Amino acid sequence: MSRSRVLVIVLLMVFLVTIAACDRKAWKTGNQTSGLVLVSPNDPATFNYAMNNSPYSVFPFIFQGLVKQNGITTELEPALAESWSVSDDGQRITFTLRDELKWSDGKPLTVDDVIFTYNDIYFNQKIPTVFKDFVQIGKQNLFPLLRKIDRRRVEFTLPEPFTPFLRYSASLAILPAHALRGSVLSNDANGNPKFLSTWGTNTAPEKIITNGPYQIESYSPSERVIFRRNPYYWRKDARGQQMPYIERIVWQIIPSSDTHLLRFRSGDLDTLNVNPENFALLKQEEKRGKFTIHNGGLTTGINFITFNLNQASDFQGKPFVDPVKSHWFNNLAFRQAIAHAIDRERIRLNIYQGLGELQHSPMAVQSPYYLSPEEGLKVYSYDPKRAKELLIQAGFKYNFQQQLFDKDNNRVKFKILVKSEDRSRIDAAVQIQEDLKQIGIETSLQSLNFITVLQKLLSKRDWECYVGAFSSAVVEPNLVALFWNSNGSFHIFNQGSQSKKRPILGWRTTSWEQKIDRLFFEGSRTADESKRKEIYGEFQKIVAEQLPVFFLVNPMSFQAVRDRVENVKFSTIGGILWNIDELRLSKNN
Repeated sequence: MSRSRVLVIVLLMVFLVTIAACDRKAWKTGNQTSGLVLVSPNDPATFNYAMNNSPYSVFPFIFQGLVKQNGITTELEPALAESWSVSDDGQRITFTLRDELKWSDGKPLTVDDVIFTYNDIYFNQKIPTVFKDFVQIGKQNLFPLLRKIDRRRVEFTLPEPFTPFLRYSASLAILPAHALRGSVLSNDANGNPKFLSTWGTNTAPEKIITNGPYQIESYSPSERVIFRRNPYYWRKDARGQQMPYIERIVWQIIPSSDTHLLRFRSGDLDTLNVNPENFALLKQEEKRGKFTIHNGGLTTGINFITFNLNQASDFQGKPFVDPVKSHWFNNLAFRQAIAHAIDRERIRLNIYQGLGELQHSPMAVQSPYYLSPEEGLKVYSYDPKRAKELLIQAGFKYNFQQQLFDKDNNRVKFKILVKSEDRSRIDAAVQIQEDLKQIGIETSLQSLNFITVLQKLLSKRDWECYVGAFSSAVVEPNLVALFWNSNGSFHIFNQGSQSKKRPILGWRTTSWEQKIDRLFFEGSRTADESKRKEIYGEFQKIVAEQLPVFFLVNPMSFQAVRDRVENVKFSTIGGILWNIDELRLSKNN
């Protein structure tokens, strides 16, 4: 054989080996990595727990509070506190911390950190945290008083009875005083605490001090967050083995849900939130793909359409909503007509493949406080003829082309805001457009990333109609007071002022909003379950009558998880990560 021929063969073999190696690298899947691979449609907004408003956060991995909720039973369990006691009048709660708690940097975690977290951060009027909604008590929005008993014991004294305290307030993350006190006490050039801009996503990961099962190892914007095991995490199993069991977690950031599906099917992800439209496809691939689809039952959140009922103006006097449109939106008959115009059954069948139920209440069906239609809750059937009748009775009119106008001859049209990351949500909004067209209403779709959507809803308030979702209460209704109370941080359909430095002008609440405020106040003060059921039943009736939001479909909750992930206890209440420190990766799959 000639030397040139030998050289060609050698080069060919090198080429083939290289290609094979590249192919193996390209097809390296989550099953072949040492860590758990998850996915998120958005980057984290911040690494500062107290300043976060986004559901796409790192905090379930890195922080814990005094207590936590079991994701299956909903029972409260010890977290940083090993035990607690409640006085007979329910107004003094004493927590005993676990012995020898440490932060991820090895520094001691003590009662001083608990007192700092509540007094200096959550109670601080200069820090605009959403968690004030969790700790303000009564009509005067008073805070509990904290007292250090000793190194491990702290006492909370409530200004008045507040039944939700343990579940609502004691589960908030405890933050490190030694790392954050300086930023709370010092101000920036604008006179605001430096804490407000501390621990942004540009912070070096090693500076983020945690107490949860993990700490941040690295963050690559728009690509991934990598977590590594916190060596000082408090929990050990019955055999004395340090938890969590999984050394690393890779949190891939991929905006498109379609890409999530492709990446999971190719083996690059360990878990996937299964949309109903993909259920049948993935179900037939379970065995071959070495994964299991877990059924968590009906989701506990609410899916809805709502209008911007805010009649206020910004600090320069510009109305948040065009006054012409605001007049429509604040007309109850208009909202009732919209409710009758939407074919929710078609949404359930076409978008959710029949895997869900029509939704009627702001309470989850799993809640003991849920009021069913059979118990007197008002419902709105699909009836476009009735929708037109309501509009005409309210002074609207149709032209020869069956286009809808108000009494002043303004064409009825508005924008529907929806987040771009959720295909099912977009599809629902498109169908709503079609349904509203049938009663003469013209709409346009405004699909934006969720961070931008939150800005429009909560700070700019410059939106008209929104198709969205929010959490719902299962065990404790007060957990969603921040959405339903008129002064709540997420009272999006009539968002009040959240900053004294940038007030809004002419903001007002309706009589039914004020009644909801009173009901939540009364419900938080009593521990009598029969009274609470009556109170929150009345709340549900008001929402059904006044329609600040109109509920759509409550889909089933499915999660696909690789078989190599062990100890999975998925539920719609706790999700897939509520017992993250118990998950293991099998070596046999």
